[in-house]
Amino acid sequence: MKPLRIFIGYDPAEPSAYHVLAHSLISRATAPISITPIARRHLDSVHTRERGPLESTDFSITRFLVPYLCEYRGWALFLDQDMLARHDVTTLCEFADSEMAVGVCKHDYTPKTLTKKAGSVQTKYARKNWSSLMLFNNERCERLTPDYVNEASGLELHQFAWTTDAEIGAIPLHWNWLVGEYPYNGSAHMWHFTLGTPCHEEHQNTPEAAEWLHERDEALHTVTGATE
Repeated sequence: MKPLRIFIGYDPAEPSAYHVLAHSLISRATAPISITPIARRHLDSVHTRERGPLESTDFSITRFLVPYLCEYRGWALFLDQDMLARHDVTTLCEFADSEMAVGVCKHDYTPKTLTKKAGSVQTKYARKNWSSLMLFNNERCERLTPDYVNEASGLELHQFAWTTDAEIGAIPLHWNWLVGEYPYNGSAHMWHFTLGTPCHEEHQNTPEAAEWLHERDEALHTVTGATE
């Protein structure tokens, strides 16, 4: 059985977000998964472009190197680190359509705020947040070479100009439910704290935040008296 390969965007400004998401994925998965952080400093040899002023995270662009990191073979899932898994992530494999290059949650919304994530600019563009969860069919993503990712504009990458509309598969929105942008959804499979994770005090007064904080406590919990 091959593990589901999961790549999580890692921003050193919010390391707790990465670890909370990883814990939530591991604790709910019912089959093997492998988790790899997409850390910008690990990719210096291939990712040479400067971080732009509109890139709110360290992985805004590096996420598109996932197919390259997989040698354009098999399937892989990319997730923003500011998410919380509430369901078995391995069931996402049912949306792995071999005719598609990538599967995404096709949001159609306009952000409510002008800023997010500790004051960073809230950019507005078509297909916003589609790239925050991507199920890559890597062999159909060979255009995403390091050279292309280094040279393409941010909009070209995030609006999927590197593939065709016909090759963008749809994943239900409950796999990427935007906290603060959509109404509360207690049955969502994945909450996405796109406006800011509850590691910041100003984002801690919601039901979703309470569950994230509980997950953080579970991730940090140490069982005493355990034996090998």
